[in-house]
Amino acid sequence: MGKRVIFEDLGRIRYKEAWDYQEELFQKVIKDKLDQKPDKKQYLLFCEHEHVFTLGKSGNQQNLLIAKNICESREIDFHAIDRGGDITYHGPGQLVVYPIIDLEDFQMGIKRYISMLEDVVIETLKVFGIIAEKDDKAMGVWLDAGHPAKARKICAIGVRASRFVTMHGLALNVNTDLNYFNFINPCGFTDRGVTSIQKEVGHEVDFHLLANTMKETFAALFGMEYSEPETQ
Repeated sequence: MGKRVIFEDLGRIRYKEAWDYQEELFQKVIKDKLDQKPDKKQYLLFCEHEHVFTLGKSGNQQNLLIAKNICESREIDFHAIDRGGDITYHGPGQLVVYPIIDLEDFQMGIKRYISMLEDVVIETLKVFGIIAEKDDKAMGVWLDAGHPAKARKICAIGVRASRFVTMHGLALNVNTDLNYFNFINPCGFTDRGVTSIQKEVGHEVDFHLLANTMKETFAALFGMEYSEPETQ
């Protein structure tokens, strides 16, 4: 029997609203864990964001290559946040996934968890004819990782964990406008590119099909069983 997880598709949502919601669920899961509740709830959130740059707690703000007032004029939000990693972009056409789960229930540590997130993306991409891989020196999912001149990132990963409960997660470029990455050094890199499923296969892909494929892959690799969101 799989671990029961509440799945929720938040649709298109501004970053700060999703971040606040994550934090609420994150604190709830931690409290239930400390209280040793037998029916502790865990969550898997899918969404797309409006245009936003987020800077991780160890990130360098110099990797934002345009001034904040220019971000505002282009209606790009900016948030310094509490995940690992450097700067990244989120926006329409990108699938963002936030697992809020207790890793001890899944019998894994944080290093294994990050590796599993990469595995979910790699297996999902296979369905769309893309062979992706990990890079031991750089978190996330890559194409041609072993060829510096060709290496390009298709999925960024950045997480936070407390008492083995996770938040934040992954961002997979599906039909993403990659021009927004020109305004940053993505994840702090100046010598590697970014890509999307659309760019690799040469046409826009069905976003909902992609999301459903990833949802099924999470269930298979993590051993999740999904419940419907709680009614308010």
